[in-house]
Order: sequence, then C-alpha cells, then structure tokens
Amino acid sequence: MKNILLLTFMLAAFAFQAGAQNQTLPSIQVKNMDGQPMDFKAVAEPGKITVISFWATWCVPCIKELEAINEHYEEWKEKYNLKLVAVSIDDARTSKKVKPKVLGYGWEYDIVMDENSDLARAMNVNNPPMTFIVDGSGIVVWSHQGYTPGAEEELETQIKRFADK
Repeated sequence: MKNILLLTFMLAAFAFQAGAQNQTLPSIQVKNMDGQPMDFKAVAEPGKITVISFWATWCVPCIKELEAINEHYEEWKEKYNLKLVAVSIDDARTSKKVKPKVLGYGWEYDIVMDENSDLARAMNVNNPPMTFIVDGSGIVVWSHQGYTPGAEEELETQIKRFADK
C-alpha cells in the first residue's frame, strides 16, 4: 500500500513539474520593491537565462535557498548570462517585511511582490520555495519545489544545461 501511494505521489509530482515546463511567463501585474506596478512577463530578457524563485519572509527554507544561491550569484551572472528574480508571495499584512529582509541579507536580485498570489496561481505555485528556470527565448524549461541543502548544485547543473543551448 505504501509503495502504491509513493508511486502515485511521484507520478503526480512529475506531471506537475512537466506541466509547468514549455510555457511562457504569464502577463500578470506585480509590483517591484518600491511599489511600482510592472508586467511580470517582462522579467525574462531575450538571450538571458532567468531564474525565478518564489519565496516569503516567513518561509525558512526559502531564506536558506536564496542565501545559498546568493553565495554563487555573482559567478553565475558572469558565467551563464543569468539573472534571478525573487517573487515574494507575502500578503499585504507581511509584505512590509520584504524590503528590510532583502536589504538585511544584501540580496541583489530583482525582487517583485505578488501580494494577491495572482502570479503564484498562474504558475501553479502552492508552497514556497519554488524555483523556475526560463531560457533565453522566454520558455519555462525547468521547475523545482522545496529546498534542501545542496539543491543549489542541482540548480547550477540545470542552468548550465540550458545556458549551453
């Protein structure tokens, strides 16, 4: 019985991940950290790999993931022509904590706010952290949910895979 449940869960996770791939980014209004509205679709720049990480100030694994990526970010930007966009799913009540948290950690990522979770719903993000890779043509080519220490190595492997194309 346990094996059947595990197999069902694995197949559902694979189908979910596969469904998120080969799509373009949705055209949804989000805000930058200064509260200015923007179309999320514009974050993917032609010819540049874009990593999108959904996170929240209250999500400990999210913070750990963004900190782990931060250790490699400067190198990855140069090596893979990459940028990272961190999408906060903090609601109106907790979104006031985003800017102090980002400044406190010294993250130089592009930060956008998805206070109503419209973008998260459009991209099938149920629980953060969730990470996507968008290739240079604007197509979502990889996604991963959750974080464990060392997951940034798999992320780099995937970035390299799509940067080499």
